[in-house]
Amino acid sequence: MHDSLPFAYSMPEPVYWSPEVAGKPGSFLGGEQCVIENEHFFVRGRIVLPVRDAEEDLEWGVWVSLSPANFSRMAEVFENPARVQEPPYFGWLSTVLPGYEPTTLNLKTNLHTQEIGVRPLIELEPTGHPLAVEQREGITMARVQEFAEIAFHR
Repeated sequence: MHDSLPFAYSMPEPVYWSPEVAGKPGSFLGGEQCVIENEHFFVRGRIVLPVRDAEEDLEWGVWVSLSPANFSRMAEVFENPARVQEPPYFGWLSTVLPGYEPTTLNLKTNLHTQEIGVRPLIELEPTGHPLAVEQREGITMARVQEFAEIAFHR
C-alpha cells in the first residue's frame, strides 16, 4: 500500500544526466520550463493513461522538448486565456519512463495547451510503442501496481 504514487519527474532527462547543466549560462530549470544553454527548450506536461478498471486515470508528469519557435510561442501566450485555442506543439518526449521497452525517450508527441493553471496534455504519436498503445487503449490497476513496484522497490 502506498499513499501516493511518484509518477512525476522534476526535470527533463538531459538534466538528470548532467545536473550541472542547469547552472550554465543561458540555462535554467523551473517547475514548468527548462532551458539548456539557450539551445534546448523543455516544457512540463502530462501523459494520461486511462485506467479501465478504476475511476481515475494514471497521469505521468513528464517533459517534452520543443523547438525554439514553439517554446517562444508558448511563453508568449502563457498568461492568455485564449491559449487553449492554440494548435498543438510538436515535441519529443524527454523523460525515460520505467517499465517500457524500448525506451520512451524521444518519442514523437503533440503538446496540447490547457486552460491557465493546468499543465499541458501530451499526446503520443499513434505508433506501436507500448506507451502509445496504453495511451490509446488504457491500462489496468494491475499495470498501475507494476509502476508503483518499480518506483518504490527497485
